[in-house]
Amino acid sequence: MAASVVLLLLLHTFSFFSFSFSLSHETVLNAADVLSDSGYTSMSLTLQVLYQTLLSQTPSLTVFAPSDSAFLESVQPSLDLLRFHFSPLPLPPQNLRLLPPGSEIPTMLNNHSLVVTDSHSEVSLNDIQIIGSSPIYEDGLFLIYGIDSFFDPTYQYSPASQRPSPNSLCGLKNQTMSSSDSFAQAIETLRSTGYSVTASFLGLQMNGISDEAAVTVFAPEDKMVQSLLRNFSEYPSFFLRHVVPCKLLWNDLADLNNVSKLPTILEGFSINVTSSGGVLMLNNGVSVVFPDMFDNDKFVVHGVSDVLVAH
Repeated sequence: MAASVVLLLLLHTFSFFSFSFSLSHETVLNAADVLSDSGYTSMSLTLQVLYQTLLSQTPSLTVFAPSDSAFLESVQPSLDLLRFHFSPLPLPPQNLRLLPPGSEIPTMLNNHSLVVTDSHSEVSLNDIQIIGSSPIYEDGLFLIYGIDSFFDPTYQYSPASQRPSPNSLCGLKNQTMSSSDSFAQAIETLRSTGYSVTASFLGLQMNGISDEAAVTVFAPEDKMVQSLLRNFSEYPSFFLRHVVPCKLLWNDLADLNNVSKLPTILEGFSINVTSSGGVLMLNNGVSVVFPDMFDNDKFVVHGVSDVLVAH
C-alpha cells in the first residue's frame, strides 16, 4: 500500500515536467517531399500549411492522404475534414492488420473516429481501401498512407455478416511468435512484481501476434483478477481487451490529450485515456500505477489498478 502511494506521488511530480516531444519541421518537410514525388501534391502542400497549427503539437502521427483527384473533386476541404484524416497514433501496416472490423481509430477531429471495415487481405477504413501494402512514408512515429478519396465523417458502420468472431481475430489462433529472450523477460518481470495472472495470459495468447507487430499491454494486479478466475467465460476476452496494437510508453499516453479512445485487439472494445492529478486513468477509474514496467523495441507493459471491464 505504501509503495502504491509513493508511486502515485511520483507520478504527480512527474506531471509537472515535460516528457513530450513533437514532430520536427524537418521531418514534416521530408514527408511532404516524398508525398509530392509520389503524386500526392495536394496533401504535400497541406502538411506544410498545417505544421504550425496542428502537426507541431503531436509526438506521433498517421496520415491517410487522399489523392490529388480527390482534392479536385472536394474543391476546398475544410480543416475539420482534414483533421479527420490525421490520427495521433503511430500505426504501421502490421498493426493495422491486427485490428478486427469494427475497431475505432481516433482522429484529430474531436469525437470522430475512423472504423476498420476490413483488415484481412487489404486494410479498409470507413469502406475506403488503403492503397498498397506499405506506407508512402514511414519515419519512426510518423506514417502516411494513400487513399483514393476523402473519408466521410458521417459514415455509419454496419457489420458484415461474414465478420469474424472475437476468437478468430485476424487469424491470430493460427499464427506463431518466436520465444525470444526479451519476451521471456517480460513474463518474468510480470511474475516477479505481482502480475502473474497477466503473465500467464501473455504466455498463452501473445503467441498469436506476429513478431512484426508492436503492442501495449495494460496488466491488472493479481489481487484484482481473482474474481475473474472464477468466471471461465471471461477468459477469451480478458487479455485481448488489455492489448492496444501499437507501442505507447507512459509519456506517449500522457501526450494523447485529444484522444478519446484507443483501439484494442478485442472487437468492439476501446480504452479511454484521461488524466487526473497527474495520474493516467483508463475507462472507469482504472489508474496506471506501474508505468513502463517492461519495455523493449516491440512492446511495453503498464501495470494498472484494476481489470478493464467489457461493457
